Amino acid sequence: MTTHLHPENLALRDKYRLTGWFYDMLDYPWERQYRKWRPGLLEAVRGDVLEAGVGTGHNLAAYPPDARVTGIDLSERMLARAQRRAKRAACRVELVHADATQLPTLSDGRFDWYIATFLYCVMPDALQPAALAEMARVLKPGGRFKLVEILYSKDETIRRRQERMAAFVQRVYGARFDRNTLAHIRAIPNLEITQTSFLKDDTYLLIEGRKTAGTVV
Repeated sequence: MTTHLHPENLALRDKYRLTGWFYDMLDYPWERQYRKWRPGLLEAVRGDVLEAGVGTGHNLAAYPPDARVTGIDLSERMLARAQRRAKRAACRVELVHADATQLPTLSDGRFDWYIATFLYCVMPDALQPAALAEMARVLKPGGRFKLVEILYSKDETIRRRQERMAAFVQRVYGARFDRNTLAHIRAIPNLEITQTSFLKDDTYLLIEGRKTAGTVV
């Protein structure tokens, strides 16, 4: 396992030393809807896959058998829980303790896919350009990515509900609803957003794209 952790991620790592014990229980109300989305999100994801922020491994069961998944996470405690799910996955899984902003052990152009669900809403905006640059580096030319994030709604009723939860969500998960992930992706020259859509309301955002073929990171 690698332990190349960005200094600004130390607070998140420490947070998840505690949150990791209770994560699946805390996340259960949301997990009931996430589990319905996973088959559609991941059924076409094949080849060499990097899942950044693999967490406790809920996505692993949804990958097809011919996927080869490298799952990374900042939290060793979360990875320990993911390991149990990895054993039941149909695909091959390797779990690595790593900081998504610096991945020195992963070679350039290695992966066909990069998957991250609710990673960038946890990651501070200051760190996102580095993580996205690493995504671009490790993807093959033409390699694809899917990111799922959560945003503040423009619907006043939903927004008020989110605002009531915001302090809890940030304190427990480190997540915020006002990250600028789309803007950060657009600032990386060799990443192209091909489609955005909402999985629910105007809050759960699916970002799909690819690494432009023939470019150099």
